[in-house]
Amino acid sequence: MLLTRECDYGIRIIRALGDGEKRTADEICEKENIPSQFAYKILKKLERAGFLLSSRGREGGYWLIMPLDSFSIYDIVTTIEDGLAINACLKEGSDCPQNVGEKHCTVHVELERIQEILMKELDGKSILEVVSGK
Repeated sequence: MLLTRECDYGIRIIRALGDGEKRTADEICEKENIPSQFAYKILKKLERAGFLLSSRGREGGYWLIMPLDSFSIYDIVTTIEDGLAINACLKEGSDCPQNVGEKHCTVHVELERIQEILMKELDGKSILEVVSGK
């Protein structure tokens, strides 16, 4: 599975807001080297998911409302991306000609096993642990 640039930026946005300070989108972009055309879209997704709040106007900005120890990379990635899979055949609703009914090919079974390990690892540490390096 390749995590998209959008996922990477989502994680970096959370890192930029991790100290609890309110920041403008421009400040976040500068701090984390994120192109603004991506930032606004991602910030909106993170706000809808309840990770952060925003205010408009001259004193506006974004701030984190969830403690960093209460969510993981997995939570951010699944907020940004819909239906993560390491291969197309693992996406929900995919139509793989190698799979017949409930019987999956051996490659599918192995990739599914690997994907479960990857998802567990993405969910295994809080963002606090990741950004603090502990």
